[in-house]
Amino acid sequence: MANLPDEILTTISNLLPRLFQVINLATETEFSLFEQYGETDETIGELEQVRNAEERLRTLYNRIYGLVLQVAESQPAANSATLNLLYQSIEQAVATAYAVEATAQETKRNWNLL
Repeated sequence: MANLPDEILTTISNLLPRLFQVINLATETEFSLFEQYGETDETIGELEQVRNAEERLRTLYNRIYGLVLQVAESQPAANSATLNLLYQSIEQAVATAYAVEATAQETKRNWNLL
């Protein structure tokens, strides 16, 4: 039967809300910067940086979600390549979440966004 270790399931159940929060922070930062300053020569670089960072995290969120479903639907056992990709995606998502959060916070500081 296809199954994941409890430790991985716990990691995923903690990780997805964290990714949601950081994606939300990035989109909020982008929106606030655009609303307050518009899309100008001065803001375009930071708007793109935050947008790209958020997109990387959204891609990882969707990948993890999809891979978990693939594992759940795999019978009698999940493919080792799928499991390896899931584990790698979890590691990437954790690191990327910190990077995206730092990018959003830096943008907020640079532009004095609340």
